[in-house]
Amino acid sequence: MAHEDGTVRVAMITGGGSGVGAAAARLFAARGWNVAINYRSKAAEAEQVAGDCREHGVEALTLQGDVADDGHCRRMAAATAERFGRIDALVCSAGATQFTRLSDLDAQNAEDFQRVFAVNALGPYQMARAAAPWLTAGGRGAIVNISSVAAKNGNGTSLAYIASKGALNSLTLALARLLAPEVRVNAVLPGMIDTGWFDDALTEEALATIKGNFMKASALGVVSTAEDIARGAVFLAVDATTTTGQLITIDAGYTLGRAVRISN
Repeated sequence: MAHEDGTVRVAMITGGGSGVGAAAARLFAARGWNVAINYRSKAAEAEQVAGDCREHGVEALTLQGDVADDGHCRRMAAATAERFGRIDALVCSAGATQFTRLSDLDAQNAEDFQRVFAVNALGPYQMARAAAPWLTAGGRGAIVNISSVAAKNGNGTSLAYIASKGALNSLTLALARLLAPEVRVNAVLPGMIDTGWFDDALTEEALATIKGNFMKASALGVVSTAEDIARGAVFLAVDATTTTGQLITIDAGYTLGRAVRISN
Protein backbone atom coordinates (compact mmCIF):
# COMPACT_ATOMS: atom_id res chain seq x y z
CA MET A 1 0.00 0.00 0.00
CA ALA A 2 1.49 3.32 -1.07
CA HIS A 3 1.06 6.60 0.78
CA GLU A 4 -0.22 9.81 -0.76
CA ASP A 5 3.17 10.64 -2.24
CA GLY A 6 3.45 7.19 -3.79
CA THR A 7 6.01 5.80 -1.34
CA VAL A 8 5.77 2.92 1.06
CA ARG A 9 7.38 3.97 4.31
CA VAL A 10 9.48 1.74 6.52
CA ALA A 11 9.47 1.31 10.29
CA MET A 12 12.27 -0.43 12.17
CA ILE A 13 11.29 -1.77 15.59
CA THR A 14 13.63 -3.18 18.23
CA GLY A 15 12.26 -5.72 20.67
CA GLY A 16 9.60 -6.46 18.08
CA GLY A 17 9.02 -10.09 18.95
CA SER A 18 6.69 -9.37 21.85
CA GLY A 19 4.95 -6.72 23.92
CA VAL A 20 4.90 -3.10 22.79
CA GLY A 21 7.31 -3.72 19.93
CA ALA A 22 5.14 -6.45 18.43
CA ALA A 23 2.01 -4.32 18.81
CA ALA A 24 3.75 -1.38 17.14
CA ALA A 25 4.86 -3.53 14.20
CA ARG A 26 1.29 -4.67 13.62
CA LEU A 27 -0.05 -1.11 13.83
CA PHE A 28 2.51 0.20 11.35
CA ALA A 29 1.64 -2.64 9.00
CA ALA A 30 -2.07 -1.86 9.33
CA ARG A 31 -1.26 1.66 8.15
CA GLY A 32 0.57 0.38 5.08
CA TRP A 33 4.16 0.56 6.31
CA ASN A 34 6.78 -2.08 5.62
CA VAL A 35 8.39 -3.22 8.87
CA ALA A 36 11.75 -4.52 10.07
CA ILE A 37 11.34 -6.46 13.32
CA ASN A 38 14.34 -6.91 15.57
CA TYR A 39 14.52 -9.67 18.15
CA ARG A 40 17.30 -10.98 20.36
CA SER A 41 16.14 -14.49 21.23
CA LYS A 42 12.44 -14.84 20.35
CA ALA A 43 12.80 -15.96 16.75
CA ALA A 44 9.50 -17.83 16.50
CA GLU A 45 7.58 -14.97 18.08
CA ALA A 46 9.17 -12.43 15.73
CA GLU A 47 8.30 -14.56 12.70
CA GLN A 48 4.71 -14.75 13.92
CA VAL A 49 4.57 -10.97 14.22
CA ALA A 50 6.04 -10.66 10.72
CA GLY A 51 3.36 -13.03 9.42
CA ASP A 52 0.65 -10.93 11.05
CA CYS A 53 2.10 -7.83 9.39
CA ARG A 54 2.20 -9.45 5.95
CA GLU A 55 -1.54 -10.09 6.19
CA HIS A 56 -1.93 -6.33 5.68
CA GLY A 57 -0.23 -6.62 2.28
CA VAL A 58 3.10 -5.15 3.37
CA GLU A 59 6.59 -6.60 3.55
CA ALA A 60 8.12 -7.65 6.85
CA LEU A 61 11.73 -8.46 7.67
CA THR A 62 12.97 -10.10 10.88
CA LEU A 63 16.43 -9.26 12.21
CA GLN A 64 18.22 -11.08 15.01
CA GLY A 65 20.51 -8.86 17.02
CA ASP A 66 21.40 -7.43 20.41
CA VAL A 67 20.97 -3.66 20.63
CA ALA A 68 23.70 -3.58 23.29
CA ASP A 69 26.16 -4.51 20.53
CA ASP A 70 26.98 -1.61 18.20
CA GLY A 71 28.02 -3.95 15.42
CA HIS A 72 24.61 -5.62 15.55
CA CYS A 73 22.87 -2.24 15.42
CA ARG A 74 24.80 -1.13 12.36
CA ARG A 75 24.23 -4.47 10.63
CA MET A 76 20.49 -4.38 11.27
CA ALA A 77 20.06 -0.81 10.05
CA ALA A 78 22.06 -1.57 6.91
CA ALA A 79 20.06 -4.74 6.27
CA THR A 80 16.78 -2.83 6.61
CA ALA A 81 17.94 -0.12 4.20
CA GLU A 82 19.25 -2.72 1.75
CA ARG A 83 15.92 -4.55 1.76
CA PHE A 84 13.61 -1.54 1.58
CA GLY A 85 15.80 1.32 0.38
CA ARG A 86 14.86 3.58 3.28
CA ILE A 87 14.11 3.87 7.00
CA ASP A 88 11.43 6.38 8.00
CA ALA A 89 10.80 5.52 11.64
CA LEU A 90 12.71 3.82 14.43
CA VAL A 91 10.91 2.56 17.53
CA CYS A 92 13.28 1.49 20.30
CA SER A 93 11.25 -0.97 22.35
CA ALA A 94 13.90 -3.47 23.43
CA GLY A 95 14.24 -3.41 27.19
CA ALA A 96 15.94 -5.15 30.07
CA THR A 97 15.76 -5.16 33.85
CA GLN A 98 16.76 -7.10 36.92
CA PHE A 99 13.99 -7.66 39.44
CA THR A 100 15.19 -6.54 42.87
CA ARG A 101 13.89 -4.96 46.06
CA LEU A 102 14.50 -1.23 45.79
CA SER A 103 15.17 -1.08 49.52
CA ASP A 104 18.17 -3.40 49.12
CA LEU A 105 21.02 -1.16 48.00
CA ASP A 106 23.29 -4.18 47.71
CA ALA A 107 21.00 -6.03 45.32
CA GLN A 108 22.84 -4.68 42.24
CA ASN A 109 26.46 -4.02 41.48
CA ALA A 110 28.24 -2.08 38.73
CA GLU A 111 28.02 -4.97 36.28
CA ASP A 112 24.26 -5.24 36.83
CA PHE A 113 23.86 -1.53 36.10
CA GLN A 114 26.02 -1.79 33.00
CA ARG A 115 23.98 -4.71 31.62
CA VAL A 116 20.69 -2.87 32.05
CA PHE A 117 22.07 0.43 30.75
CA ALA A 118 23.56 -1.35 27.74
CA VAL A 119 20.08 -2.30 26.51
CA ASN A 120 17.89 0.53 27.83
CA ALA A 121 20.09 3.58 27.21
CA LEU A 122 23.10 2.64 25.10
CA GLY A 123 20.98 0.48 22.79
CA PRO A 124 18.66 3.29 21.65
CA TYR A 125 21.68 5.56 21.14
CA GLN A 126 23.44 2.98 19.01
CA MET A 127 20.28 2.28 17.01
CA ALA A 128 19.66 5.98 16.42
CA ARG A 129 23.24 6.44 15.26
CA ALA A 130 23.06 3.42 12.97
CA ALA A 131 19.74 4.45 11.40
CA ALA A 132 20.44 8.21 11.25
CA PRO A 133 21.74 8.35 7.65
CA TRP A 134 18.47 6.94 6.35
CA LEU A 135 16.19 8.69 8.83
CA THR A 136 17.65 12.06 7.85
CA ALA A 137 17.67 11.35 4.11
CA GLY A 138 13.92 11.77 3.70
CA GLY A 139 13.74 14.93 5.79
CA ARG A 140 10.87 13.67 7.93
CA GLY A 141 12.20 10.76 9.93
CA ALA A 142 11.04 9.87 13.44
CA ILE A 143 12.43 8.08 16.46
CA VAL A 144 10.25 6.96 19.36
CA ASN A 145 11.89 5.57 22.48
CA ILE A 146 9.88 3.41 24.85
CA SER A 147 10.82 4.70 28.29
CA SER A 148 8.92 4.38 31.60
CA VAL A 149 7.20 6.42 34.29
CA ALA A 150 9.82 4.87 36.55
CA ALA A 151 12.08 7.69 35.39
CA LYS A 152 9.59 10.22 36.76
CA ASN A 153 8.57 8.68 40.08
CA GLY A 154 11.65 6.64 40.98
CA ASN A 155 9.64 3.44 41.34
CA GLY A 156 10.29 0.37 39.23
CA THR A 157 11.70 -3.12 39.00
CA SER A 158 15.24 -2.13 39.99
CA LEU A 159 17.39 0.92 40.61
CA ALA A 160 19.32 0.18 37.43
CA TYR A 161 16.10 0.12 35.43
CA ILE A 162 14.88 3.40 36.91
CA ALA A 163 18.19 5.13 36.26
CA SER A 164 18.48 3.75 32.72
CA LYS A 165 15.06 5.10 31.78
CA GLY A 166 16.03 8.50 33.18
CA ALA A 167 19.08 8.38 30.94
CA LEU A 168 16.89 7.41 28.00
CA ASN A 169 14.66 10.44 28.60
CA SER A 170 17.70 12.74 28.56
CA LEU A 171 19.00 11.01 25.43
CA THR A 172 15.62 11.59 23.78
CA LEU A 173 15.84 15.34 24.40
CA ALA A 174 19.45 15.54 23.22
CA LEU A 175 18.76 13.61 20.01
CA ALA A 176 15.69 15.75 19.33
CA ARG A 177 17.94 18.83 19.28
CA LEU A 178 20.78 17.24 17.35
CA LEU A 179 18.73 15.54 14.63
CA ALA A 180 16.28 18.40 13.99
CA PRO A 181 14.85 19.42 11.64
CA GLU A 182 15.15 16.23 9.58
CA VAL A 183 14.25 13.81 12.37
CA ARG A 184 11.75 14.13 15.21
CA VAL A 185 12.60 12.31 18.45
CA ASN A 186 10.12 11.61 21.24
CA ALA A 187 9.55 9.07 24.00
CA VAL A 188 6.56 7.26 25.43
CA LEU A 189 6.55 6.68 29.19
CA PRO A 190 4.26 3.76 30.06
CA GLY A 191 3.11 2.80 33.50
CA MET A 192 2.30 -0.84 34.16
CA ILE A 193 1.56 -2.80 30.98
CA ASP A 194 -0.33 -6.08 30.80
CA THR A 195 2.36 -8.12 29.03
CA GLY A 196 4.63 -11.03 29.92
CA TRP A 197 7.24 -8.68 31.44
CA PHE A 198 6.68 -10.00 34.98
CA ASP A 199 5.92 -13.64 34.17
CA ASP A 200 9.33 -15.03 35.08
CA ALA A 201 9.73 -12.91 38.19
CA LEU A 202 6.39 -13.05 40.00
CA THR A 203 3.81 -15.63 40.92
CA GLU A 204 0.33 -15.20 39.50
CA GLU A 205 -0.91 -14.19 42.94
CA ALA A 206 1.80 -11.56 43.41
CA LEU A 207 1.21 -10.17 39.92
CA ALA A 208 -2.53 -9.95 40.53
CA THR A 209 -1.88 -8.02 43.74
CA ILE A 210 0.42 -5.56 41.98
CA LYS A 211 -2.08 -5.04 39.15
CA GLY A 212 -4.83 -4.46 41.67
CA ASN A 213 -2.79 -1.91 43.56
CA PHE A 214 -1.89 -0.13 40.31
CA MET A 215 -5.52 0.07 39.25
CA LYS A 216 -6.59 1.40 42.65
CA ALA A 217 -3.96 4.14 42.41
CA SER A 218 -4.67 5.08 38.78
CA ALA A 219 -7.17 7.73 37.79
CA LEU A 220 -8.61 5.49 35.04
CA GLY A 221 -8.56 2.35 37.16
CA VAL A 222 -7.06 0.12 34.45
CA VAL A 223 -3.74 -1.38 33.38
CA SER A 224 -2.60 -0.42 29.88
CA THR A 225 -2.21 -3.02 27.16
CA ALA A 226 0.75 -3.26 24.79
CA GLU A 227 -1.55 -1.89 22.09
CA ASP A 228 -2.35 1.18 24.19
CA ILE A 229 1.33 2.06 24.36
CA ALA A 230 1.99 1.14 20.74
CA ARG A 231 -0.79 3.44 19.55
CA GLY A 232 0.95 6.31 21.29
CA ALA A 233 4.28 5.39 19.71
CA VAL A 234 2.82 5.13 16.21
CA PHE A 235 0.99 8.43 16.66
CA LEU A 236 4.27 10.15 17.54
CA ALA A 237 6.06 8.50 14.62
CA VAL A 238 3.43 9.12 11.96
CA ASP A 239 0.88 11.77 12.89
CA ALA A 240 2.58 14.18 15.30
CA THR A 241 4.47 15.91 12.52
CA THR A 242 5.38 19.02 14.54
CA THR A 243 6.11 17.27 17.83
CA THR A 244 9.67 16.62 18.94
CA GLY A 245 11.59 16.44 22.20
CA GLN A 246 8.53 15.34 24.15
CA LEU A 247 8.20 12.71 26.89
CA ILE A 248 4.61 11.50 26.65
CA THR A 249 3.23 9.64 29.67
CA ILE A 250 0.69 6.89 28.94
CA ASP A 251 -0.02 5.30 32.32
CA ALA A 252 -3.80 5.26 32.80
CA GLY A 253 -3.44 8.22 35.12
CA TYR A 254 -1.11 6.48 37.59
CA THR A 255 1.21 9.43 38.09
CA LEU A 256 -1.83 11.72 38.20
CA GLY A 257 -3.45 9.64 40.92
CA ARG A 258 -7.03 9.25 42.05
CA ALA A 259 -9.11 12.27 42.99
CA VAL A 260 -9.43 13.04 46.67
CA ARG A 261 -13.12 12.87 47.54
CA ILE A 262 -14.12 15.44 50.13
CA SER A 263 -17.63 15.15 51.52
CA ASN A 264 -19.44 17.64 53.72
